[in-house]
Amino acid sequence: MAAENVRGKKLCFVTIGATASFDALIQEVLSDRFLEALRDASYSDLLLQHGMEGGKILEDFRKKSTSKSRQLYDLNIRGFDFNKAGLGQEMRAAKGGNDTTEGVVISHAGSGSILDALRIAVPLIVVPNPNLLDNHQVELAEELASQGYVVHGRLHDLPSAIRQSEANRVTQKSWPPMNSGEDPSGRGLAGVMDDEMGTHQRIAPRRPKQAHAATGSVAIHHDRANRI
Repeated sequence: MAAENVRGKKLCFVTIGATASFDALIQEVLSDRFLEALRDASYSDLLLQHGMEGGKILEDFRKKSTSKSRQLYDLNIRGFDFNKAGLGQEMRAAKGGNDTTEGVVISHAGSGSILDALRIAVPLIVVPNPNLLDNHQVELAEELASQGYVVHGRLHDLPSAIRQSEANRVTQKSWPPMNSGEDPSGRGLAGVMDDEMGTHQRIAPRRPKQAHAATGSVAIHHDRANRI
């Protein structure tokens, strides 16, 4: 019985958010070398939140890939445009539990998507979108990675990010209480998040009346359009 469960369900969930296309990321996660990296790390499923434009990339991939190549990677590859109810369900699926193995979330460097994943405590690879102008995505990814919360993923080298995420699975930090004293950069996560989200957005402690919130957890206040 144990031998049958050696390779259980393990999900890699990729999200580009709702406000900007990120075709380069979708193309990269459908490349042979990335699919090989998932296979080598015992992933069973690849789920893409690809947006409207990315759907054609997935459709073209399906047309070009043969049944033989799909068997080679042994991956169940699916995709969808966007879930208006949010992506919490998909991120929790990547977190695993019960009969599923903990996987990973690969996200664009949008502050809302990052915070959603950090709160669920799912391993996270953050990939800045180089096509966005006047944004702090690279700085945000570098800061979070330097403090041990995420892996900074780079386009054209995502297999390395998967291997690093697997190696960091035990040591990667969970989202901490505010003012925990861990601030090697001198600015802290709040400062970088404030830059990413704009001057009218801030990170604040959750109110005590929210019984489901753990002590010291944080809440983010800003327009939904800017957070996903």
